[in-house]
Amino acid sequence: MESFLIKALQLIVALVLLVTVHEFGHYIFARIFGIKVNRFYLFFNPGFSLLKYNPTKGTLQLLSKSDDSAAATFQVSKPRQPRADGRPTWRDTIYGLGWLPLGGYCDIAGMVDETKSAKDLAAEPQPWEFRTKAAWKRLLVMVAGVLFNFLLAIVIYIGIALHWGDRVVPYQAMTEGMDFSQPMLDAGFRNGDVILQLDGKEIDPRDMSTAWDMIQPGTRVSVLRNHRDTLTIVTDRRLLDRLVEANASYMTIRVPVIVNQVLGGEGAARAGIREGDRILAVASDTTPTLTEFFPALTRQAAKTVDMTVERDGKTISLPVEINSDGKIGIQLTSPDKIFDVTDIRYSFLEAVPRGWQNGVDQLTTYVSSLKLLFTKQGAQSVGGFGTLGSLFPNQWNWYSFWQIAAFLSVILAFMNIIPIPALDGGYTLFLLIEIVTRRKPGERFIEVANMIGMGFLLLLLVYANLNDVYRLVLK
Repeated sequence: MESFLIKALQLIVALVLLVTVHEFGHYIFARIFGIKVNRFYLFFNPGFSLLKYNPTKGTLQLLSKSDDSAAATFQVSKPRQPRADGRPTWRDTIYGLGWLPLGGYCDIAGMVDETKSAKDLAAEPQPWEFRTKAAWKRLLVMVAGVLFNFLLAIVIYIGIALHWGDRVVPYQAMTEGMDFSQPMLDAGFRNGDVILQLDGKEIDPRDMSTAWDMIQPGTRVSVLRNHRDTLTIVTDRRLLDRLVEANASYMTIRVPVIVNQVLGGEGAARAGIREGDRILAVASDTTPTLTEFFPALTRQAAKTVDMTVERDGKTISLPVEINSDGKIGIQLTSPDKIFDVTDIRYSFLEAVPRGWQNGVDQLTTYVSSLKLLFTKQGAQSVGGFGTLGSLFPNQWNWYSFWQIAAFLSVILAFMNIIPIPALDGGYTLFLLIEIVTRRKPGERFIEVANMIGMGFLLLLLVYANLNDVYRLVLK
């Protein structure tokens, strides 16, 4: 339960940040072009708002209803009158916190959106309305949310590079190679293969898109097999389909069995196993890595068996008692203490291009992976809030939080620019058509298109979250 709450909290904090920045993009560009913003809301507020601040009246309301009644009202500042020249200011906007955490909205005057229909617009267009501005200004207002989300991701990646840098393990340094999922094995990879090159090029260990690039059709992957043979595997389209169908990861690092600590009174301590020993075999089972080691212990549970141990370059055999749980009383050395880990630090001037590279890599990888959604297996893998929450770790970790928040910001930016009515991309499409044809779509047409788009998005939202429920309850 505790891990669920921590994941949920991280997701909520990330969504608050991402949605606020997105809507602020619309807000600030509307203000730049002299467009009035009626309301700026984090989360939706059908029926009532958790909080509502009205700068003109100087009031802060708790549990405010649509008729302006509230559970409590506080006078937090002096009432202020609108500007005499009619030009809108930040005080003409009502700021609020809704109760339905499905996004947020920026209610821009003179614009048909999810908050207003064509009938809601004043009969006579006003100079401070969205609809009276030049098409290029309206276009910038609409793409600003997407732009701000992508820039937020870049800023976060810059901050990560500046504060944490990069801690990477080159593929060649993973001396025991990788363990591959069944679709990868079917494609010709073998457990223990060390990845050397992609398409004849050395792999930058900092490149976040390497694993994705490796499974693209036609990619030539050079591997070292059995620590002596170099060969090339060419991937094909079937690999991608099989990975999606199996919902399988590509590969994991094979970690040697090296003892970090021996617990007193247990089988390992009584047998004379020491810190730094590498366990090579359990009885007749060779255990070059943890992949083989744990199953071997389970098979020999409640027995005393000979274990082959490497110590100071020499191989010895020790009789070790394995308890009924398949344990011998050791703590294992973590991968970052075994492999040749490279720590890369960045100055501010170096962190900026590094952050930009990370953002672009994540965007291109995500966009190219969307084609999987148009397959049966891809559609079944679509997830909702449960899937998003599962991305976060069980314990609060700032490095992981910012990495995931940046990734979600990239996703939000791209998903919003898809040309579906009710999304920023739908408005952008209508504006581009207007700029090219010099004919403005009717407000009623935009209203109907938005209704259709919103219906589609709601169905998609329900489908995605039902997928989460199905995977949780029935699988």
